[in-house]
Amino acid sequence: MLRLSIPVRQALSRLTLPVMLLISLALILAGRADRHLGTLMRTGLDDALAPLYRAAAAPVSEVEQDRGAIGGWFRLHADNLRLAAQNERLKRWRSVALALAAQNDALKSQLHFVPTPTPNFFAARVIADLGGLYARSVLVTIPRDAHDIVNAIAMDGSGVVGRVVQSGSRSARVLLITDLNSRVPVAIGAHGERAIMEGQNSATPRLIYWAPGDPPREGAIVLTSAVGGVFPYGLPVGIVRYAGRNDPVVLPFAGMNRLRVLRLFEYDRQSSGDVAASLP
Repeated sequence: MLRLSIPVRQALSRLTLPVMLLISLALILAGRADRHLGTLMRTGLDDALAPLYRAAAAPVSEVEQDRGAIGGWFRLHADNLRLAAQNERLKRWRSVALALAAQNDALKSQLHFVPTPTPNFFAARVIADLGGLYARSVLVTIPRDAHDIVNAIAMDGSGVVGRVVQSGSRSARVLLITDLNSRVPVAIGAHGERAIMEGQNSATPRLIYWAPGDPPREGAIVLTSAVGGVFPYGLPVGIVRYAGRNDPVVLPFAGMNRLRVLRLFEYDRQSSGDVAASLP
């Protein structure tokens, strides 16, 4: 083994930094002079180091994919980080929800708000679309113990579908909001402008009898109105769209072409009338 004297080792240690700087400067100049040469050198260095990279990464990858205790710890750690981030988001939303709930309670107390009673409802399966007098209606099954449910409101998971117009001991017919015979009083937008939604035997009912000079705004939400005492106030119906100039229609929230199971709600008519009377 070659042993160097202390002065020689000190001289070599002092020369290491200048030599490395000179080599680096030479490589930079070579890359500037010939970009292709620099690319070849980097590619060659990457190819030479690739096996080392793979060898170094292999144990980590094996541990992460391991089905044993160590791999489980890595997966558990990743799940904990994800759950912690979700928990922080939920905490922020909980604070927002509590603040809004407190504000809502305060506004209700100031307005002497009387909540609408919870309606009775049951699920009904659509068994037929028979047409006939009502071109847009469906037949649904009802429980044997159901009493007369005419004018019960039919909804799917997204919005109003129609109302019950005929009721028997085992089945009921629901007149859809898209039927030509359907007329539904609605409230439009944040201010609840009144209008009538009229079926056209097409996918989009149209809006009629809206305030002159104040047409419904494109994209405004359409809710049921308690006018007439059949529908309660505030059930979601759809969004305003324009089929042409001064021709507003409603794009229903409900999936009118894929009705399978409906929920039939029996609202208290007296409560609906009281709500309507309290509206401005």
